[in-house]
Amino acid sequence: MVPLDGGPASLDEALVEERFDELVAAVARALTDPGADARARQPADLSPLPAVEFPGKIVGIGLNYRDHVVEQHLEIPARPTLFAKFGNAVIADGEAIVRPEGTAALDLEVELGVVIGRRARRVTPGDALAHVAGYVVVNDVTARDWQGNRAALLPGERGDGQWLRAKGSDTFLPMGPVFVSADEVPLPLALRLRSWRIPGSGPQQGERILMQDGTTADMLVDVAGLVAFVSASLTLEPGDVLATGTPSGVGVFRDPPIFLEPGDRVRCEIEEIGSVENPVVEWTAVSDEA
Repeated sequence: MVPLDGGPASLDEALVEERFDELVAAVARALTDPGADARARQPADLSPLPAVEFPGKIVGIGLNYRDHVVEQHLEIPARPTLFAKFGNAVIADGEAIVRPEGTAALDLEVELGVVIGRRARRVTPGDALAHVAGYVVVNDVTARDWQGNRAALLPGERGDGQWLRAKGSDTFLPMGPVFVSADEVPLPLALRLRSWRIPGSGPQQGERILMQDGTTADMLVDVAGLVAFVSASLTLEPGDVLATGTPSGVGVFRDPPIFLEPGDRVRCEIEEIGSVENPVVEWTAVSDEA
C-alpha cells in the first residue's frame, strides 16, 4: 500500500496501531482529491499484495457449510471445528500455489475471510461484529491425502491426518488484494461464493470449470457466532483473520475426485468483495533460496 498523508503504510499497520479510521479517511481523500498521490488511484499499475500481508493469527473453521457437510455424508457438527494456518501460507493474487513434495491431492476452498479490527476476548454474538474490521476473499488450499481423506489416497496408502501440514503448508492461503470494510457489508449473510479450476493441459485447457457455487447463507454458524466462539478461548487481536469455511463442490468429494495439477490456475470469488487467482506449480519449480 502507498502511504497517504503520513498515515499508516498498510492495513496491517493501521489495525495493529489502532489507526484504521485514519487510514479510511486518508484513502477517501486520495480518491476524491485531484492533487493526491496518483499512485493511490491507479491499482492497475500496482503489484497486488494480500489485503492483510502479515496476520497475527489465522484461524480456520471446518465443516461450517451445511451442503459441504452433506456432501461428505457426515452429521451436522454440534460446534465449529477450529484449525490453524500461519503467515507462511499467505500469498498474493497471481503468486504461485506450490504443490509440496509428497502430495498429489491439492484441493481448493473458497472462503470468506474475516479481519479482526478490535481486540475480542469472550465477546457475545450480539457484540461480535463490532470487533470486525472487514472482509477479504481467501482460498484454503488443502492437501487432502495429508489431511487423511480416504478419497484422496491410493490403494494401500494411509493419510497422516495432520491438518496443520495439510492446510498450513507454504502458499496454502491465497488472499485477495481487496479489503471491504465491515460497514460496506453490515450483514454478510447472503454473499455468493464461487471457485473455478482452469486446467493447464488437456481438452479443457484454459477453460474455467466451475467447482463451487454457494452462499454464506448456508453457514451453520454465522460470522458473529464464529467470532464469539473463537474468542471464548482464543483472544483475537487486530489483524487476525478467520477463514470461515467453504461450500460444497470441492474436488475431493467429486466422482471421480478432481485435484489441482501443476500448470492449472485456480480462481476464488466472493460477490461484493473480490477475487484471488493463482497458478499451481510443482515444488521443483521453486528455489529453496527464495
